Amino acid sequence: MPAPDRPLVDDEAGRIVRPYTASGGRTRPTAPLDLLSLVTATGRAPARALGPEHALALGLCARPVSVAEVSAHLGLPAAVTKVLLSDLVDCGAVVARAPRSPVPPTDRSLLEAVLDGLRQRL
Repeated sequence: MPAPDRPLVDDEAGRIVRPYTASGGRTRPTAPLDLLSLVTATGRAPARALGPEHALALGLCARPVSVAEVSAHLGLPAAVTKVLLSDLVDCGAVVARAPRSPVPPTDRSLLEAVLDGLRQRL
């Protein structure tokens, strides 16, 4: 019998339960998250009981970690991971913030450097 804090996985078949079951079939998060958003545990316990995937995601947020990293570690689609993390944001167990970029995304020199790098690869 699997541990209650682990998703149902079979060694040969892989995941037994479909990923969207973890989010209750929901596909849209309530919190604004993108793949580069950083999430960090607050130390507050969730006010309501959450599923094993929520517990695993919360455990990964002990230090600031991106939504993409949580998704990869859980082996879940990003859309499902965003729903799980938004549940944790809603109950105060994690906080999310946009990543800090040292260079504005519209910095012309950065865009030109990227373009030059792409041209060199062609």
